[in-house]
Amino acid sequence: MKITDVISHVLQYDLPEELGYSQQYYARRSAHLVEVLTSEGVTGWGECFGPGPIAIANKGIVEGVIKPMILGADPLDRDVLWHHVYNLTRDHGQKGMPLQALSGVDIALWDISGKVAGLPIHKLIGGAHRERVAVYGYGMMLRREDPAAMASRFEEEAAAIKDAGFAATKMKIGLGLKHDVALAEAVRRGVGDDYTFMADANHCYTTADAFYVGRALGELGAYWFEEPVAPEDLDGYRELRRGLTVNIAGGEAEFNRWGWRSILENRGLDIAQPEVCALGGISEYLRVLALCHAHFTPVINHVWGSDVAVSANLQLLAAMPPLPGGLFPTEPMLEFDTTHNYFRNDMCKEPLRIAEQVKATGGFVDIPKRPGIGVEPDPDYIKRFRI
Repeated sequence: MKITDVISHVLQYDLPEELGYSQQYYARRSAHLVEVLTSEGVTGWGECFGPGPIAIANKGIVEGVIKPMILGADPLDRDVLWHHVYNLTRDHGQKGMPLQALSGVDIALWDISGKVAGLPIHKLIGGAHRERVAVYGYGMMLRREDPAAMASRFEEEAAAIKDAGFAATKMKIGLGLKHDVALAEAVRRGVGDDYTFMADANHCYTTADAFYVGRALGELGAYWFEEPVAPEDLDGYRELRRGLTVNIAGGEAEFNRWGWRSILENRGLDIAQPEVCALGGISEYLRVLALCHAHFTPVINHVWGSDVAVSANLQLLAAMPPLPGGLFPTEPMLEFDTTHNYFRNDMCKEPLRIAEQVKATGGFVDIPKRPGIGVEPDPDYIKRFRI
């Protein structure tokens, strides 16, 4: 069996309303799927992290740089191909878009391996430590509105996510210190005292400002404070972890095992959040996971994208060993974006139906058992939204 083609599909549509986080507002939803074709008719699907113009740039890397390097190769030699591509591109970027592009290709190769074996990816990794996983609902995005109105909306949206059955919820912050504390207070009112919530700053603060917000989050009983400072500020992460009671989470903007080694040796994270569609794909994710557990750092994956990304992450969460071991270890959760997204539910031939499962089970979803990543995109749906 040989690789005969690598196709990059950038999908996009206009959102019904503008959404934002601390760094920007955006009016379009996008997704970047990678399709790898073989001589025996087995097709693999992966996904690259990176929206909008980033996805378009990554399309050039997938088809113009990586594709010529792997055409004609055996798709089952995924680790050989990973290192071949990385070694030939490392002079031009050990982080960022080259790794995002490689991630989508690598996930597609794992999908092919699972289909050839007739097994889901978690079986190829070593089996399922759990048959289902809890899901937290991510929402409460920023908008261009009065902060008081936004606080009221956050309170209502947080309550709605809880009522929808999600095990926990996560909000955005980034308006400014006092406004951000007010938003967190509104979310706590919306979900009540005994429900888990988290706050994501998307690295918008200096260390001093992060201490201000982090102390308030600790008093409100938030589970974690995500990306409080710039991902390059390893000293800031370490200072915050030592000085705050709320858990410090991060890592979605880090790449490969060498970048993660620096974060973990720095001891600045309570919770690691690797993004499989960015850091180098499943092959590199497994190495990063081993590093995190070697440093006794729990992992709760960062997840953003279509059902392809969601299903791939469910495979990884199934195969993740508990940390620490014992009768009642802390279990990982699946991150699920509750905002408007056409690239879930209807995009794949057999959709995951995450929201429906969560509502029926009180916050859990089953691990897909179909071969490979567990979903198969509908070609007609891709044509409808492809740029």
